[in-house]
Amino acid sequence: MPRVLAVDWGERRIGLAVCDPTGTIASGLDTLVVHSPAEGVRRVLEAIAEVEADSVVVGLPLLLSGERGEAANAASAFAASVREASGLPVHEYDERLTSALSTRRMHERGESGGKGKGKSRVDQGAAIALLESWLMRLSHEARRAAEATAGPDDPKHDGATQQDGATQQDGAGGADLP
Repeated sequence: MPRVLAVDWGERRIGLAVCDPTGTIASGLDTLVVHSPAEGVRRVLEAIAEVEADSVVVGLPLLLSGERGEAANAASAFAASVREASGLPVHEYDERLTSALSTRRMHERGESGGKGKGKSRVDQGAAIALLESWLMRLSHEARRAAEATAGPDDPKHDGATQQDGATQQDGAGGADLP
């Protein structure tokens, strides 16, 4: 499994998370405070090198309707800059509600998500939630592919068939976007 760096993009703060080499555990890496998109790209490239990432997933803050707004367009432009500068696969993935999930997790642990360090922890937690959703999606896709190629006597075959070609959406948002 490739090592994936997740990026919760923001104009001023960028939350980062990385998975372990097996692709099963997502851990917070850092929250970058940046003053320009170019600085954000440079610092994400440094993180890519530091963790030896094989690919990157950038969260797109879509509107609740699923449409793109200004923030999603800016995140997509950021992803394109990272893709061009790094030469790595950079995926854009729906990150709706990851910040809300991160805040809820923090409150459950008795932590604050307010100003300063609290906001940085929210951004890092949102990157973790994004990465967990992305890894779950990859795992489901791999399992479906294995089942599709497995014969009825193969232990990978679970006996289920897909009736209508529908796919399951995973995680916080769950859509990989072009």
